[in-house]
Amino acid sequence: MAELTAAAFEEAQARGEERLRGPRAESAHYDAGRNRVIVLLTTGIEVGFPPDVVEGLAGAAAADLAEIEVEAFGLGLHFPRLDADLYVPALLEGILGSKRWMAEHSPAAVLGAKGGQARGGAKASAARENGKRGGRPKKVSA
Repeated sequence: MAELTAAAFEEAQARGEERLRGPRAESAHYDAGRNRVIVLLTTGIEVGFPPDVVEGLAGAAAADLAEIEVEAFGLGLHFPRLDADLYVPALLEGILGSKRWMAEHSPAAVLGAKGGQARGGAKASAARENGKRGGRPKKVSA
């Protein structure tokens, strides 16, 4: 194993400081009255979100959300009773879970699913008209 030189250490330290720029979590708590996880950022801004929109927190009891640890220099939030972790930069970008979880639980996915389940005169009428023309057109390879 190579010995760590002073120059290599300074380079690594500079890379680490670069990653720590931008907002990070200073503290976090669960507000049961509003059903929100509240995160105070190093910029002084507070961000709140309902736990049900986050993978690993959805459906959790208030007691399980009550304990939140700020980790990794403010880049992570850990919920020990749920063994769930959130990456603060991703949270600020609106990424609240894995791609698969987001596809199934994002507001757009939920809205689309509800629309597909809709039953009404307009949808039934459109389906009948489509049926008169032979139904859904077959997919054609280009």
